[in-house]
Amino acid sequence: MHKNKTILVAPLNWGLGHATRCIPIIHLLLQEGFEVLLGSDGNALTLLQQEFPELQSLTLPSYQIEYPKKAAHFKWKMLLRSPKIIKAINAEQKMVKSLVKSNTIHGVISDNRFGLYHSAIPTVFITHQLQVLSGKTTKLTSAIHRRYIKRYDVCWVPDFKDADNLSGNLGHPKNFKIPVTYIGPLSRLKKLEIPIRYDILVVLSGPEPQRTELEEILLHELRIYKGKVLFVRGKIEAEKPIKGPDHIKIVDFMESDTLEKAINASKLILCRSGYTTIMDLAKLGKKAFFIPTPGQTEQEYLANRLKKLRKVPFANQEEFRVKDLSQVEVYSGFDASVYASVIDDIDRGQLFGLFKGERKLGSYTKIAFYVNLLVMGLYNMFHNR
Repeated sequence: MHKNKTILVAPLNWGLGHATRCIPIIHLLLQEGFEVLLGSDGNALTLLQQEFPELQSLTLPSYQIEYPKKAAHFKWKMLLRSPKIIKAINAEQKMVKSLVKSNTIHGVISDNRFGLYHSAIPTVFITHQLQVLSGKTTKLTSAIHRRYIKRYDVCWVPDFKDADNLSGNLGHPKNFKIPVTYIGPLSRLKKLEIPIRYDILVVLSGPEPQRTELEEILLHELRIYKGKVLFVRGKIEAEKPIKGPDHIKIVDFMESDTLEKAINASKLILCRSGYTTIMDLAKLGKKAFFIPTPGQTEQEYLANRLKKLRKVPFANQEEFRVKDLSQVEVYSGFDASVYASVIDDIDRGQLFGLFKGERKLGSYTKIAFYVNLLVMGLYNMFHNR
């Protein structure tokens, strides 16, 4: 048991996927006797606080990621915000140094947060994007991303290494020289044998304003749908309830247990093609229809890949019509037998072994630190998820 060692688990606040896929990791750490300090900001931190009310939490600097209304403006939006992102990375570095100096933490698991490496403690970086797709700048963004991953001791990829993998070229690039551990798909959910109650479950998530844009499109289209719909808006903050047609039940947010039952009790899931969502649907063996976030190349790639594999169809956001859902009948969906109980089969001793040893104290020079900030500035100028 390792009750004297505290691990900071810190997902990026970009939608809810980074936070939700950390939930099974947190459960495993607690089962192994580690203390866990939750770290994030915004909705991601709120979600983790709701899931683990007994754990202490820390508000980390916000990257303030927002989407433009037009997908074509995404790169310019990120370019304009890069100084704020670099400032947040700098602040993260100062915070992690302070936490290590005060002996508050003894290890870090960072899900796509850039500034939480430290040479005095073991640090892990979680990502399914070893190759960062960004159009014409893919080679540049991928090279910068790989250079950044090297700052951490270990890189965990939540996917299978070979057959039946879910991330495709994102998590399996050619000639990747950085050591990687494929830990299998991560999902906080379990498959349940319960009766089907809903014809469609809508699950919304992701940064604004695209979340609201999709909500308005779907409520408009589904008003003529002949079936029972459960509509989860993905809004953690308490809001004035909105009401739809009688056949559509609308809720703001669902915690893990409730969402688990809702997905299992639904015939079809209508949602974004985010990677965490794909891992959840794979484990539960569901049929789905995807609407990728406009301008998010990663989601567009994953949707295209799964369509080519004849698993899940998709439509672009502005082109979606309710009649498109009929395509689902000729797609296979996910086979739950392939992805069941992956997280439960992990060799925990091997996975968390780096947190049980001792690290020699060291530090980056000031020059190396600012070189890294410059590199990350370039990364955020060109990075298009």
